[in-house]
Amino acid sequence: MPRRSKGARLHLRPARYRAGKLTHQATWVIRDGTGYFATGCAEREVAGAEQVLKDYIAKKYAPTRKEKDLEKIPVADVLSIFIDDRPDLYVENSDAQKYLNRIGRLKEFWGKLMLSEVTRTKCREYQQHRGNKGGARRDLEDLRAAIANHAAEGLHRGIVKVTLPKKGPARDRWLTRDEAAHLIWTCWRAREIQTMHRGPNKGQQIETSKRPLRHLARFILIGIYSGTRAGAIASASPTAAIGRSFVDLERGVYYRRAQGKRETNKRQPPMPIPPRLLAHLRRWKERKIIARHFVEFNGEGVSSVKTAFKHAVALAKLGPGVSPHTLRHTAATWLMQNGTDPWQAAGYLGMSVETLLRVYGHHHPDHLKDAVAKMTAKPTASASPQKRTEKKKTNVVKIQ
Repeated sequence: MPRRSKGARLHLRPARYRAGKLTHQATWVIRDGTGYFATGCAEREVAGAEQVLKDYIAKKYAPTRKEKDLEKIPVADVLSIFIDDRPDLYVENSDAQKYLNRIGRLKEFWGKLMLSEVTRTKCREYQQHRGNKGGARRDLEDLRAAIANHAAEGLHRGIVKVTLPKKGPARDRWLTRDEAAHLIWTCWRAREIQTMHRGPNKGQQIETSKRPLRHLARFILIGIYSGTRAGAIASASPTAAIGRSFVDLERGVYYRRAQGKRETNKRQPPMPIPPRLLAHLRRWKERKIIARHFVEFNGEGVSSVKTAFKHAVALAKLGPGVSPHTLRHTAATWLMQNGTDPWQAAGYLGMSVETLLRVYGHHHPDHLKDAVAKMTAKPTASASPQKRTEKKKTNVVKIQ
């Protein structure tokens, strides 16, 4: 019985000598079954050899782009093709990493299944497996998009439906101006607390001079004044670069969609920066409080502020339901409360007028104003149906 192959792996080919002289240096080669493939990397170039092996495996196991029956198409191939067809995922940013994480979760559950096995029952099983209704829906939306891309490429012709869980209730939590100010000051004044492990104060918790939440104060200011989503705030930079949202401090324009990122339904149009926020941004740059990103922790950009934000909300005692996305709700609510024209408010926030009015329209001072006024007003003489009928009869008599 033939021995089972160990798969492609690195093998160090030893140095070779002739007559006591070195003729060939030790090099890394890829051993795959009975074949050997050169990497061009010397013994010390381990990282380079590992990258060559990675590329070799990726090329070897790349899914074939050929039309097949649904029963012969692995879901893992469908997901891999979808990733290959999206060049924006190779740009280093938080959104791309989140997307790849979702694809990884899908592959763990669906990878061994065929496309014909994507059924309503399996989708419900995935929801139970995921344990998070909102997270399961987002993952399954990616699966649906991958299958649609596979069909659009002409790689299958059957109909495959992905059943999504129902959407949860919309969040309506927003911050008052006092709550927003209190949260910002909480972040700005917060100090790191450390437990002493030696000395006379051993076991005691001591406040240090470190300010671990000041980067979050800058995040909150940008979020409230611009209504921008968390990912675009985290990537906001005074320097234009691939994978960053560019803030033009000279012209006062915030290009929220990161360079190299494709446009999606989550609109991120450029916006003029309000003077008060622009003054903050310029000051942070001039005083070298920030370097490459407007939200930096220990000199490095952040990919997510969920943990820090949760801690800040607890310190500020704002109660449940407050998340980074609450800042966007807050900006939209304040715009409506101030009587902003819906068309301009929607353009500023990067959402449709329909969504703005449906979710935030009730905060506008003119919301159903005419209906309320007429509901409590006395009917006018011209509005009385009895008098209109009598007048019509009188006119008919005169004509006769």
